[in-house]
Amino acid sequence: MGKNTQGPLSIRRHLCYYGLKVILSTLSRAHKTELVRKALHLLVAFTVPLAGWNRGVCLTLLSGGTLFYCGAETLRTRGRSIPLVSRLTRIASRSRDEGHFVLGPVTLGLGALGGILCFPPAIAAAAVYALAFGDTAASIGGSLFGVFRPRFLRGKSVEGTLASFVTVYTVVWALRFGVIPALAAALLSVVVDILPMGDYDNLALPLAIGLALRLYCEYAP
Repeated sequence: MGKNTQGPLSIRRHLCYYGLKVILSTLSRAHKTELVRKALHLLVAFTVPLAGWNRGVCLTLLSGGTLFYCGAETLRTRGRSIPLVSRLTRIASRSRDEGHFVLGPVTLGLGALGGILCFPPAIAAAAVYALAFGDTAASIGGSLFGVFRPRFLRGKSVEGTLASFVTVYTVVWALRFGVIPALAAALLSVVVDILPMGDYDNLALPLAIGLALRLYCEYAP
């Protein structure tokens, strides 16, 4: 009799794979798209430790990556696909983006670039983490659990807004800015999310939070 070559680790990997496959099969296409978009969105969080290691390398990679995406997306809109990049763009694009240049990754890269370029390291970390985690929490919370959508939120859900508020507050507070600046940053993230900016909120959010924290650090008693 042959021996079973599948160890416990291999079995766990198979269980995780099929479990994830079952979960994804229960989601709608819109939910899958949002999960893929925000999984990519979370990648900007890695720019913070990268900038801590070497700021110049981080800025170069962000700039180069954004320019490379612009070129790849321009080719995609003209019918020429770039392996992996164009496919991920198609998977992660919303219905409103069909047939158009998908701007989200550009403003995301510029938002992280602006946060790291314009602010001291601690403030830059808060700004970029708010972009990576706060906006992701708002989108996934609203997409999966959003029920209440009052008019003043402009189509956003209460659940997604609360998820963003709590996430940004926790991030800023964990970086030792204190309760008041954490609350101010969380409120500012909600305001930016409500405003009709489209994909430009990726650029506005880190810059607004970074500026607010810098002003607080300079002028607060």
